[in-house]
Amino acid sequence: MENKIKVWLSDIKQAIVEINQFLPEKRDFFQFQKDIKTKKAVERNIEIIGEAVNRILAHSPDIQISNAKKIVATRNRVIHNYDSISQDIIWTIVNRDLPLLEKEIDVLLKQ
Repeated sequence: MENKIKVWLSDIKQAIVEINQFLPEKRDFFQFQKDIKTKKAVERNIEIIGEAVNRILAHSPDIQISNAKKIVATRNRVIHNYDSISQDIIWTIVNRDLPLLEKEIDVLLKQ
């Protein structure tokens, strides 16, 4: 695997780690909604994840990442249509989708 792909995979991993650090172990959606700093930090890391996935797909489309196109679409929506992003969607991504993505990235980084 090329070095730049490993860098982008590492960026994804770091963004996931940061999201998990921003949120308390016992996750509470209502506290998340009230905490603008955490919401913005999580959104920024979702942007980073989406941009890294986009670069990986452009450079090596054979690399398999589940929901890669949805990840990129979410990044684009956060950046370009920020006013249409529901906190419910962000919360769902963080709690349902990121654990799977993290496992996949860990496997890819070991290759």
